Amino acid sequence: MFKLFRSILFLMSAEKAHYVTLSLLNFLISIPGVGALIKGLYRNRNQKTVKAFGIEFPNKAGLAAGFDKNAKYLKVMQVLGFGHVEIGTVTPLPQAGNDLPRLFRLIEDEAIINRMGFNNDGVEVIIERLKSRPKGLIVGGNIGKNKVTPNEKAIDDYKICFDKLYPYVDYFTVNVSSPNTPGLRELQDKKPLTEILNALMELRKTKVENGSIRLPILLKIAPDLTNEQLDDIVSLTLETGIDGIVATNTTISREGLKASKAEVEAIGMGGLSGKPIMQRSTEVLGYLNTHLKGKVELIGVGGILSKIDAEDKFNNGAVLVQIYSGFIYEGPALVKKIS
Repeated sequence: MFKLFRSILFLMSAEKAHYVTLSLLNFLISIPGVGALIKGLYRNRNQKTVKAFGIEFPNKAGLAAGFDKNAKYLKVMQVLGFGHVEIGTVTPLPQAGNDLPRLFRLIEDEAIINRMGFNNDGVEVIIERLKSRPKGLIVGGNIGKNKVTPNEKAIDDYKICFDKLYPYVDYFTVNVSSPNTPGLRELQDKKPLTEILNALMELRKTKVENGSIRLPILLKIAPDLTNEQLDDIVSLTLETGIDGIVATNTTISREGLKASKAEVEAIGMGGLSGKPIMQRSTEVLGYLNTHLKGKVELIGVGGILSKIDAEDKFNNGAVLVQIYSGFIYEGPALVKKIS
């Protein structure tokens, strides 16, 4: 049934299909009894809770950032079996993102290329939605900087999002690894990244001293880092005392694709996700796990299209996994298998 539905959706542009599907699901679960029926189909009755970053997660399967940027579909994702959803990337001010088209399928590769550009409604609007978030679902806030904010002032944007979202999310992920905001990946260099993370750690300390609960701070990194750069990530992770790493974001690489060179070049710039990124993202995950020696918990993301792929992430140190492209190609049955 899902494959038939998917074949119809794939007749539309990728971004249109995304919003058509989510709008339809939002409508369906608003009908009395339908949400419970869908939940019964896709909830794994054998799922086990898992404790990570000091939080009790309903299961190991999460939705990666970028799918529900604006916290509009949290109830839908809970019904479909996700234990947690990472919203965003959220920026202080709303922004439209890059020009259309900006989301593309490479069907033969079971992959996606996107250059969305942090399109989101801005932190204030998203907070209003989070005030009515569904109970029992863990929500992470993936935060970034506005496109117009220069890198030397990026720290201010991260602090604004962190401060405003703090009462409404369960953990934070600092995104400095998207390839779709000009100059953003330069913030992965050790000096600016350490400054951002230390500032957020200090802000959290102040909030805890004022009576707030302690929320975990995670860092999302790119799969394109060299081992030397990963060594820097390891050292700054231990130095700053952040709680975890999300490995990994999308890649700028186009190696090993089945799609023709002409098709890929016609699409142009953007981050590649899906099956082609599985090997590299898992290598990065394993490298971090080995060098951090279990001192910091990890979330595995990238190329998960089967239960076996998820198990590979767990075997390389992930305590949780997140999916995006796999959800598009395999549907909610994948969530059930992982959970």
